[in-house]
Amino acid sequence: MKQYRIDELRYEDYEKLKAHLDERFGSSRVENLYWVPVEEHLLDEIQAAHTNCQPFYFAVELNTMAISFELLIRTRNRVRCDCIHYANTEQRESIIRFADTMFETLKILS
Repeated sequence: MKQYRIDELRYEDYEKLKAHLDERFGSSRVENLYWVPVEEHLLDEIQAAHTNCQPFYFAVELNTMAISFELLIRTRNRVRCDCIHYANTEQRESIIRFADTMFETLKILS
């Protein structure tokens, strides 16, 4: 799986990240996993055309030692579809910017 990963988290940083993610995105059925919506203007042609598959997400997995931002853009409505694929350049940059902004907002040094 392709992902953007930040490791060697301090426990206090983990707690800040968890509180922030819980507040903004709630918990999923899988512990420590969060679904972050992809903004509509970032969808490629196939994703935009697949209205039955929308909304699209990227997953964030948080544990006490690391946080991972998956670079797979997916829907929660289907397991397989042409619209589910790795992030394009613009989507990938958006995911990394999301991570960096969250660390800046929470005043976490990476």
